[in-house]
Amino acid sequence: MKTIYWFCHTLWKMCFVCFFSYRVIGKEKLVTEGPVLIASNHESFLDPPLVGIAYDKEIYYLARKTLFRGFGAWLYPRLNSIPIDQDRPDMTSLKKIIKLLKQGNQVVVFPEGSRTLDGELGAAEAGTGLIVAKSKATVQPVRIFGARQALPRGSGKMRFCPITLVIGDPITFTAEELKAKGRDDYQKISDRIMAEIAKLEM
Repeated sequence: MKTIYWFCHTLWKMCFVCFFSYRVIGKEKLVTEGPVLIASNHESFLDPPLVGIAYDKEIYYLARKTLFRGFGAWLYPRLNSIPIDQDRPDMTSLKKIIKLLKQGNQVVVFPEGSRTLDGELGAAEAGTGLIVAKSKATVQPVRIFGARQALPRGSGKMRFCPITLVIGDPITFTAEELKAKGRDDYQKISDRIMAEIAKLEM
């Protein structure tokens, strides 16, 4: 499985660097040890690998449940992808993410839940805050610029334009904040994460 992961990692990196002038700003801020929830804005289908190739180690992703069919049922698990039902989200996927984090892994999430339509940042969903509260993970905010121009939502046409990933300072929540219980408390954590993503600039 690791062979497939690193083959795709290398291929994606070569393609993004060659065709999209991909660059990472603030790579020295990446936390690569211990449980880390990597929280990114969501611009395009390209986002998961754009975040993943910034890391020199395996990380985990979320992927729509519908992708795990046919060839996808073989491929996506080998890319460390966790199936999630976007139409009827339940605790099954969240529990998997929390378990991976407690084991010391890094997992990518998109707090907005869906790709932007107009390029603006959307509101965060409470589920991200729940994951942080239950896993006690450090949060690594990152922001993608240019992916929407390369492959906007609803388009099947790829455009080759520069893409940049900006890494923010890690967020460590206090013990008091991590005592969050209930949707309102989880939402506050998610909103803070989204606010930190919004601050990131090229």
